[in-house]
Amino acid sequence: MTHEAHLLTLAGMFLLVLLTLGLWFGYLLGVRRQRRYRSGWRWWRLVSFTLGCGLVVLALSPEMIEWGHADLRGHMVQHLLLGMFAPIALMLGAPGTLLLRSVPVASARRIIAFAGTPPVRFLNHPVTALFLDIGALYLLYLTPLYSLSFSEPQFHVLLHLHFVLAGYLFSWSVAGPDPAPHRPGLRIRLIVLFMAIAAHSILGKLMYAHGFPREAGHSLAEIEAAAQLMYYGGDLAELLLAIVFFAICYRSQRSKPLGAISS
Repeated sequence: MTHEAHLLTLAGMFLLVLLTLGLWFGYLLGVRRQRRYRSGWRWWRLVSFTLGCGLVVLALSPEMIEWGHADLRGHMVQHLLLGMFAPIALMLGAPGTLLLRSVPVASARRIIAFAGTPPVRFLNHPVTALFLDIGALYLLYLTPLYSLSFSEPQFHVLLHLHFVLAGYLFSWSVAGPDPAPHRPGLRIRLIVLFMAIAAHSILGKLMYAHGFPREAGHSLAEIEAAAQLMYYGGDLAELLLAIVFFAICYRSQRSKPLGAISS
C-alpha cells in the first residue's frame, strides 16, 4: 500500500471512529431521557453498549491498523473484535428498543412498520444474515479480494464497516433483544447458529490446511497462527452468542406452557 493510500485508509478509519463515538453519545442521551421520565434503563445494557463501542474504537486505532496491515494475525484480531465480539456487546445494549422508547409514539410506529416491510424482513432474516456475515468471509479470504483490500483504501474502510454491520445483523437476528416483527422462531435461529459455528470453523481449518491467503505475501506460519485465532476466537464469540440465545429460550419456556416454544 502506498503512503497516500495509507493516509486515506487512516482518514477513513478515523471517520468510522467518529461515527462510533457519535452513536455512543446518542445512546447515552437516550438513556438519560429514560431516566428523566423515570422509566429507567438497565445499567448493564449501557455498560454492554459502551463495551461494544470501545472494542470498535480499539480495533480501528492507529496501532491496530498498523498491525493489521503488517501481519495477518493483527488483521484477524481486528476481524474478531469488529465482526464478532463488538457486535454481540452492541446487540445486548438493545439500541433499537432504546430508540423506540426515546422517539414520539408516531415515529416509533413508523419505524416498526418499516421494519415489517418485505425487503427489511428479508435482510434481517437469520439465513440472509448468515450469508452476509460468514459467507462474506469465505469470499474475502478464499479469493483475491483480501489482497485487493490493501490496494484500495475505500474498499479497505468499507470492509471494516461491513465486519461490524454484518456481525451485528447476524447477532441480532439470532438473539437480539429488540422488537422484531415476523422474526423466525427459536428452532430456526438455533439451526442457523449451529450452521454459523460449523461454517466459521471450516473456514479456519481451510486457511490452516491450505495456507490461504498466500497471494498477499504472508508466511505459512503467519497464516496458520491467524487461522488458529479465527478458529478459537470464533468459537469463544459464538459460545457467548449461544449463551445469550439459550437465555432467551429459558425466558420463553418460563412464559409459555411446556413444549410451546415456536418453531
